Amino acid sequence: MVSSEGSEKTPLVSLIAGGAAGGVEATITYPFEFAKTRVQLHEDSPTRNPFRVIKAVIEKEGPRSLYKGCETLVAGTVLKDAIRFISFDSIKSAFKDPETGTLSPLRNLMAGISAGVVASTFAVTPTERIKTALIDDARHDRRFTSPLHATRTLIAEHGLRTALYRGYVTTTLKQASTTAVRLGTYNILKDFERLRNIEQTTATTFANGAVAGTVVVFVTQPFDTLKTRAQSVKGAGVAEALKSVVDDYGVRGLWRGSTMRLGRTVLAGGILFTTYEWIAALIQPVLDKKFVPRVKAE
Repeated sequence: MVSSEGSEKTPLVSLIAGGAAGGVEATITYPFEFAKTRVQLHEDSPTRNPFRVIKAVIEKEGPRSLYKGCETLVAGTVLKDAIRFISFDSIKSAFKDPETGTLSPLRNLMAGISAGVVASTFAVTPTERIKTALIDDARHDRRFTSPLHATRTLIAEHGLRTALYRGYVTTTLKQASTTAVRLGTYNILKDFERLRNIEQTTATTFANGAVAGTVVVFVTQPFDTLKTRAQSVKGAGVAEALKSVVDDYGVRGLWRGSTMRLGRTVLAGGILFTTYEWIAALIQPVLDKKFVPRVKAE
C-alpha cells in the first residue's frame, strides 16, 4: 500500500503511519463502534439506525457515555494497525511478482490473514476484551471506573489469561478475516489501478478504503458478533456464544449490528487508508535521508 507508484516503504514508515492512521480512525468513528457493541450485547433496541441509538444513549446517559471504553480501543487500534500494516507490507513484499510488482488475490488474502493473526495476538484481543467489558458494564453494574480499573478487576477475578484473552479464538477469526479482506481488497484495487495508470489521488484512496470497508462488514460480521458475546463481562465460549446469538435472534442474528458497523467501517476504511498514505508520504523522504534500511513495497 503506497501513496504513489514506484515508491518504497521502510518498516519504520509502515509502523508509524499505520499506528497514527489507526488512532485517528478509531477516535473519529468510536460512537458507531459503541452503538454496534450495545446492540450486540442483548440490547433490545427498537432501531438499527446508529444515529438513533447514539441519540438515545446521549439522552439517557449523557454524551460522555458514547466514549466509554474509547481510550482502550484507541490504544489497541494504534498498536493493532501499526502491527498489521508493517506485517502486511513486509509479507507482501516477499510474495509479490518481481516483474509486475503485484500479488495474486490469493497471496493478498494470505498476507492479510498472517498479519491479522499477529495483530490479534499482540494487540487486538486484550484491548477488545477490556473495551467490550467496559461497554457491557456501563449498561448495568457500572463497577469499572477506568480501563485500568477494569483490567485490574478482571485479572483479580479471572486470572490474566481469562481476563485479557477471553474470546481469543473468535477475535482472531474476526481479525484475520478482516485484515485479509480489508487489506487484500484495498491492495487488489491499488494493483488494478496502478497497472492501468489510474492516478492515485486522495479521493481515489478514500474510495478504495470505503469499498474495502464495505466488503469487510458483510464477509466478517458473524465473527464480530461472536467476538462481542464472548468478550462481554460474563463471557462465553465460541459454541456458547453461537448458541446464545441463534437462540436470541436466529441465524440472521449473526449479522446483528452490521448496519451500524457498516456506517463506521466504510468511513473508517476511507479515513484509515487516506491517513496512512498521507503520513507515509510525509515521513518517507525524511527517513530516507537518514538511510533507514528499507523493505521494498509496490
